[in-house]
Amino acid sequence: MMSRPRPHTRRELREQSRLPTRWLRIGIPVLLVLVWLVGGAIGGPYFGKVSEVSTNDHAAYLPDSAESTVVQNRLADFTGSDSIPAVVVVTADDGAKLTDDQLSALRDLVDPLGDVAGVNGSVSPPITSDDGKAVQLFVPMGTEEVSDSVDAVRTALDADLPDGTTAWITGPAGFTADLVQGFLGIDGLLLGVALLAVFVILVIVYRSPLLPILVLATACFALCVALLTVWWLAKAGVVVLNGQVQGILFILVIGAATDYALLYVARYREAVAQGAKRWDATTTAWRGAFEPILASGGTVIAGLLCLLLSDLATNRALGPIASIGIAFAILSALTFLPALLALVGRAAFWPFIPRQPLATIPDDLTVPVKGFWPRQARLVARHSRPVWIVCLVVLLAAGTGILQLKAEGVPTSDLVTSASQARDGQAVLGEHFDAGSGSPVYVLVEKADLDRAAVVMDASPGLESLAAASDDSPSGQATVTVDDGDVTIAAQGPPGTAAPEPTVSDGQVLLTGTLADPADSDAAEQTVRDLRGALSTELGDSAVQVGGVTATDIDTNDTSIRDRTLIIPIVLLVIFVILMLLLRAVLAPVLLMLSVIVSFAAAMGVSALVFNHVFQFPGADPAVPLYGFVFLVALGVDYNIFLMTRVREESKRHGTRPGIMRGLVATGGVITSAGLVLAATFAALAVIPILFLAQIAFIVAFGVLLDTFIVRSLLVPAVSYDIGRAIWWPSKLWRRGVDARTRD
Repeated sequence: MMSRPRPHTRRELREQSRLPTRWLRIGIPVLLVLVWLVGGAIGGPYFGKVSEVSTNDHAAYLPDSAESTVVQNRLADFTGSDSIPAVVVVTADDGAKLTDDQLSALRDLVDPLGDVAGVNGSVSPPITSDDGKAVQLFVPMGTEEVSDSVDAVRTALDADLPDGTTAWITGPAGFTADLVQGFLGIDGLLLGVALLAVFVILVIVYRSPLLPILVLATACFALCVALLTVWWLAKAGVVVLNGQVQGILFILVIGAATDYALLYVARYREAVAQGAKRWDATTTAWRGAFEPILASGGTVIAGLLCLLLSDLATNRALGPIASIGIAFAILSALTFLPALLALVGRAAFWPFIPRQPLATIPDDLTVPVKGFWPRQARLVARHSRPVWIVCLVVLLAAGTGILQLKAEGVPTSDLVTSASQARDGQAVLGEHFDAGSGSPVYVLVEKADLDRAAVVMDASPGLESLAAASDDSPSGQATVTVDDGDVTIAAQGPPGTAAPEPTVSDGQVLLTGTLADPADSDAAEQTVRDLRGALSTELGDSAVQVGGVTATDIDTNDTSIRDRTLIIPIVLLVIFVILMLLLRAVLAPVLLMLSVIVSFAAAMGVSALVFNHVFQFPGADPAVPLYGFVFLVALGVDYNIFLMTRVREESKRHGTRPGIMRGLVATGGVITSAGLVLAATFAALAVIPILFLAQIAFIVAFGVLLDTFIVRSLLVPAVSYDIGRAIWWPSKLWRRGVDARTRD
């Protein structure tokens, strides 16, 4: 006799009525996957086209109102072309004087070099040093594809250089070419190292061959679509893209997308371990991960957008560019990865498919527990005050090293950490000529004030010679001499050449001063600062601007210092407000922000000691602390959000102190994995031989590990447990009555 099927309960009927049809449960994930595949297919090829919209010209980073920018924009009015000078230095291999045959062959090089593609103007005749051991030629380069032009000149030199001589290409064009060369590994080497590091970590964490691939696919497709968007914005001139911003974009998207994916996977794993079916596990995980992922990503975006307040174009561009990357990382983690897991199901965890819920801990602290994170939670609960006091003391001690941080700028010659022909050439140039040759100081002054400005410049001990731009002179320059206050202008040409008139544009003339010291040295910077002060004192309110390579470096550093002074407090305020809205409390956000600040100080303090005494770096760009702060604070708050949103969720059900312990156990593994992944991706920046990126790589990687293993695992839970229910002040959780079970 057949038994009747058991009638469905009302709850089961309601759940079945809400469950999508089989076609929708398969069709929605398939559609989402197809959309991302199309986006990746379109965006992928743009990795090879970034150079078309990228620039590494420092002058382009400054606002139009900057003094050096005003001069740079006017140079073409006096020189007849917009070019970047390269200095070719040639010496004899044996260190002796150049022979007559060698000098004759070098004179014959002028016309072939002038015919090289990318050379924009006439190449100067060879200028022999006073000791006769070196020759320099000035080669004007076009502002487009400087690196290719320098390579073409090097090829021409290798073909026609006299026997027994060696040549270097230095000057602004040479350093720009070296900088471009240093960024060449971003598309291939950087991404390869970062993805390999992430893959290895994920395989170790999940012990699954498939799940790491799904997580990396989430990050890679987010990066492809983000790069597609950024490329067209840069093409339209909306943002300025350079190698520095490009490298940070790649790493930030890979790291953030992986972190968000790990949070979703953790929730999905919990649902699978509890026996949920494929669709149920997907929806449960999505509901649990949506708020923390959106809040974490939104916080990072808000912090990055504060960079729009910067006066430097490169900082201002990083804000929206990185924000676009984070937005697509969020979108990919909340759509692409859920769709993939909805199709693959629990097979993604093969061969270790979760079948038991994650370990938890009982409210009774005397009951034995197993597992690392339950033991960690028990340690925090039993010794909360000693734990957070010890952690705080250690972090504050590490933070004292920040007093040794040298972040006032570095010479251009030290920006590239690998071999640099321009740096070597500058050293040779300084041995035989005025060290500032090829990178002069430019002074724009009213024609009526020419004599007074020339007297001030002549009195500067850091300037070796003066000249004025002149269309009447064969070389385009007229020599300016000052004798007892009398100013004389003579042609740079054969004897008997008539005295030329300076070129006048908009009522102004252009004076040029040759620096006695290398253009990127501290001495040259002091010369320019003193010159600006002296000209301002002498000429009063007269329109006078000082520009050139050294002035550009000064303006960039000064602007960067102003930016970090303004932006850092604003980032703190913005993130604090977001945390208050998210946690519906005031005290908890205050504690979290203080923990992030202490962690940042410790990371910068240790970094300063390592930079000075281990790597022996010459210093740091003023933007390094700003970038380090934005990344560490925004990303550190990410982990705060991962932890505290789960703690708040558990506190509603179990009380604050048990909620803290349960939240720590539930998020400990995912936060540790996310921290290791993010540290590894930022550490990959060190493979690019650029000083700025190497320093950011160490600061962020070390700071993230500090956040992961000390701040988020010990300090924050211990402080929160010690304070108890009051951390939720003034929200509803704080207003709940004392419950013996919660021990609040």
